[in-house]
Amino acid sequence: MPSLKEFRNRIASVKSTQKITKALQMVAAAKLKRSQSAAEAARPYAERMAAVIANLTAAVKGGDAPKLLAGTGDDQTHLVVVMTSERGLCGGFNTQIVRAARERIGQLENAGKTVKILCVGKKGRDQLRRVYGAMIVDFIDLASYRTIDASAADLVAGRVLDLFEAGAFDVATIFYSKFRSVISQVPTAQQIIPAKPPEGVAAPDLQGALYIYEPNETAILEALLPRYLTGQILRALLENQAGFYGAQMSAMDNATRNAGDMIKKLTLRYNRQRQANITKELIEIISGAEAL
Repeated sequence: MPSLKEFRNRIASVKSTQKITKALQMVAAAKLKRSQSAAEAARPYAERMAAVIANLTAAVKGGDAPKLLAGTGDDQTHLVVVMTSERGLCGGFNTQIVRAARERIGQLENAGKTVKILCVGKKGRDQLRRVYGAMIVDFIDLASYRTIDASAADLVAGRVLDLFEAGAFDVATIFYSKFRSVISQVPTAQQIIPAKPPEGVAAPDLQGALYIYEPNETAILEALLPRYLTGQILRALLENQAGFYGAQMSAMDNATRNAGDMIKKLTLRYNRQRQANITKELIEIISGAEAL
């Protein structure tokens, strides 16, 4: 049985941990509101851009399509872009994204495809390199960015485009977590090369109108597709950031509650041990008095 001093030390240690988890919860809650607003503000632009791309794609003939839209004509080599957070203490947020990426990698390997991995975020790299270390072609560290902005998306998009222009892959898919609520983040996979609008995005209804594009659809697509790629990556990064703070706030709230429950249990055991010691001392005193 632990001594009273050991109980006091453990209670003090858990209380210190509870203060830290409570502080992290409050910080995550403050940052969540800004991140959620940024993620929600990015959705209309990304969805509208996807609708425009879908409309232009319908008007382009196969032979005239830009390479970012038509692809290389093969799907043998796949680039899996895994976007996770730079920090932990967020429950299973990063693990869910990595699990979705691993499932896709397994499917591609079973189909005889070549898989390459681009990690965005330390936590994803740390989990993937244990099994797929040889497949990781690059790692992008965004820890220096206090807030995710267009420059972070340009960095990731630029690296993906460089690999594509070098012929390193045929198909690129990003994996991230779509923010739904504080307690719900949905791991999502989206193909970005060849450009493919997300599911549920349809071309705008022109109501019978005929549009003439100048100079032509192909030239417009060549200018829009890199922006579309950057926009989709920015949206994914913002969704990830909001999801991370939501998951961290939820995890720290659970940790704070668990610390409180542990303090109650330790205090109860401490009081019982203290009472047992007092009772034992009283018995010894009474026994000594009777012996005299």
